[in-house]
Amino acid sequence: MLTDNNRLLLEIDKTIREINRETINPAIPKLSLSDLNPVMVLVARARVVYLKELFDIAGVVGNGLPSPDQIDQLKKLRETYEELVNGAQSLEIAIQRGYLDVISKSS
Repeated sequence: MLTDNNRLLLEIDKTIREINRETINPAIPKLSLSDLNPVMVLVARARVVYLKELFDIAGVVGNGLPSPDQIDQLKKLRETYEELVNGAQSLEIAIQRGYLDVISKSS
């Protein structure tokens, strides 16, 4: 019984990988490090904007607390940053799992 379950789970995993590759790979051309660079730069820019805003707020409020407007702005920047990080991580996972083709350095 356990062997049948494991076999089924392996087949499910294989099917998921095939479906993802067949769906994702045609939509995105072969990737090289230079193709990924704009994504990494985008995430870094979002991170710096978010962190800078945090420091700017801390400098303005001193011993007080941020205003609701300041918190709203910080929250928007955090959400932007986190969304971009999640997208970059999804791209990394797609590469790791073979859903996307990559160009090796020697090519």
